[in-house]
Amino acid sequence: MATDIKRYVQGCRECAMSKNPRHLPSGKLLPLPVPDRPWSHLGVDFLTELPVSGGCTCVLVIVDRFSKSCQLIPLPGPPTALEAAECLFNHVFRYYGLPEDIVSDRGPQFTSRVWRAFFKRRGVTVSLSSGYHPQINGQTERKIQEVSRFLRAFCHSHQESWSQFLGWAEYAQNSLRQPTTGLTPFQCVLGYQPPLFPWDGEPSDIPAVDYWFRESEMVWGEVHLQLQWALRRCRMTADLRRSQAPEYQPGQKVWLSTQDIKLCLPCRKLSPRFIGPFTIVRQVNPVTYRLQRPPEYKIHPVFHVSLLKPHHPSVLPSTEPGKAEEAPLPLLMDDGTAYLVKEILDSQCHGGRLEYLVDWEGYGPKERSWVPRNDILDPGLLEDFHANHPGRPAPRGRG
Repeated sequence: MATDIKRYVQGCRECAMSKNPRHLPSGKLLPLPVPDRPWSHLGVDFLTELPVSGGCTCVLVIVDRFSKSCQLIPLPGPPTALEAAECLFNHVFRYYGLPEDIVSDRGPQFTSRVWRAFFKRRGVTVSLSSGYHPQINGQTERKIQEVSRFLRAFCHSHQESWSQFLGWAEYAQNSLRQPTTGLTPFQCVLGYQPPLFPWDGEPSDIPAVDYWFRESEMVWGEVHLQLQWALRRCRMTADLRRSQAPEYQPGQKVWLSTQDIKLCLPCRKLSPRFIGPFTIVRQVNPVTYRLQRPPEYKIHPVFHVSLLKPHHPSVLPSTEPGKAEEAPLPLLMDDGTAYLVKEILDSQCHGGRLEYLVDWEGYGPKERSWVPRNDILDPGLLEDFHANHPGRPAPRGRG
């Protein structure tokens, strides 16, 4: 009996969609590989929604994952894929050579075919973050926070002058000693720390070129060891707050968390915590899965395992004949989630606004609800209802 009760509770669709998980987030930390030299593995992102300053409203942030050095490039606005690739070439590639890998989010510039083709021809790997999991490019996200804090401190009262401080922000970030490497980005890349102000006295001698290369290799080796130690500490600390991820197989169904998905519902607190179930297509890496989503869902199908929850089939009591019917999935529109309307049953004026009693497609009579007029996206449904029910409350005309 205990086994049957457990199966019945696990298969409850309403509980699976509505209850918050009470266990630690799934998926142990899977860090990115440690680079062997500066500017071989990059992180790229945009700092947007800035006021106009010097004709610019956007900053392209490029971070070297080895030395933690950054490049801040002001732009008139969010660039196209080709313009972003040209910025990388003019400000990074021509000074440090072509990288091996570039990590970014799923912005339109980074998911376009132009971006992929540009770097594929040059042998550069393009790595994109999974859906609603920006921690993959966490170093760049953190650098954006630091740059924003710097600009906020210097130009909060005259925000249109932020471009004048951008160069100083980059110099300051590259002069900070990094706890993971024990060096500043300048020391890691150049082999020395450029002074902020000129010093008194002349250097006693000029080091030879081969000595400079030996020193650079020694510094890079020490930085590589420091990065590995820092990675181990970070991984151990992160895994203390995470649980072992369940092993999903292709074809298995899972629930998808709605914490980052905008649902077209009036109250977030009363909205379902999970939607689905969706079928797993394949495993991308140990903590990332690709889901089979309906074509009308405008979301990326790759998700971190912490956003997934196992699906258990519904179990009917033996006293109820028939088979359990699962409610249809909502439609994910560009501005939220939508459900199909089977029929409009009635209309009323409530609180000074017009509402309609809606019978939803695929749901029973108990799911009927009153919705505002603006939430009904098909005007043909309203026209048909008022043509058949001329005596019910209707929208007022102009005048």
